[in-house]
Amino acid sequence: MAARIYVGTSGYSFKDWIGTVYPIGMNSRDFLSRYAKMFDTVEINSTYYRVPAPSMFSNMLKKVPEDFTFVVKLPKEMTHQREKWNTVVRPFLEGVAPLIEARQLGGFLAQFPYSFKSNSQTLDYLKHVADVLVQYDVPINIEFRHNSWYDKRIYGALKDAGLGFVNVDLPSLSALPEASNIITSDVAYYRLHGRNAKMWWDHPTPSHRYDYLYNDKQLEEWAKRIDNAATTARKCYIFNNNCHLGQSVVNALYLHQRFNLPKPTLPPGLAPEMFEPSIGELITQIKRGIEAVRIQVVKAHGGMYNG
Repeated sequence: MAARIYVGTSGYSFKDWIGTVYPIGMNSRDFLSRYAKMFDTVEINSTYYRVPAPSMFSNMLKKVPEDFTFVVKLPKEMTHQREKWNTVVRPFLEGVAPLIEARQLGGFLAQFPYSFKSNSQTLDYLKHVADVLVQYDVPINIEFRHNSWYDKRIYGALKDAGLGFVNVDLPSLSALPEASNIITSDVAYYRLHGRNAKMWWDHPTPSHRYDYLYNDKQLEEWAKRIDNAATTARKCYIFNNNCHLGQSVVNALYLHQRFNLPKPTLPPGLAPEMFEPSIGELITQIKRGIEAVRIQVVKAHGGMYNG
């Protein structure tokens, strides 16, 4: 049986999506409902910066249909500042409890930093992550930013521990992982970060690191990998993280169309629009918005655009 494929973006609430993805003047409390009209899944990355209160997800659940799925990123104290693990693990699990109870938590995302390299100590830490979290019966997906983890022995260890592997698309830079199609659990997971090599290590704002728009050929290369993965995995998650100005939405809509995914269930309280744009029309509309913003930035900076 072919895997269920989910396509979405890494986050949905960005100020620079106003005027591109979201209409000018839209209140931020309406962003998620608007997003859920396009996609049936989202990565929540804000949890990396602060541990969520249960009320945060309780409120989110009111804005999406019952078949909408969340993937939640682990707090930085569990992946980057690992000595603080004990201070956040219980509050974090309490925070995501509403999603677990609603059966709308599709998985955890554990993104480790570039400095987290493969050795016996770091592998033991991953086993510790599994020992604590696997019992909650929520898929745990591990993302590495250093290529030392790309080894068959590591894949076997992850599989034995019940941990999934996140395949990434990144700029072609020293020691960053290259494209892969590795599956170590029943979930095949993909994050497309963009290929902005110029801005990866040196950027005016964190958002500029992800200022990149994939072309159709680049996306098709990933789509073919996912087609293969879908023959063995139970679920496939594809998240575009090239979120600057909403470019991730353009690419995710393309993939949604490429996999011929069904139209998402309408969020609660929203009525169908009389003249609903097609995916192609929506892509064109967002691209025009992005170009308009870039032109405005160029004019504001005297004919120069940084990023």
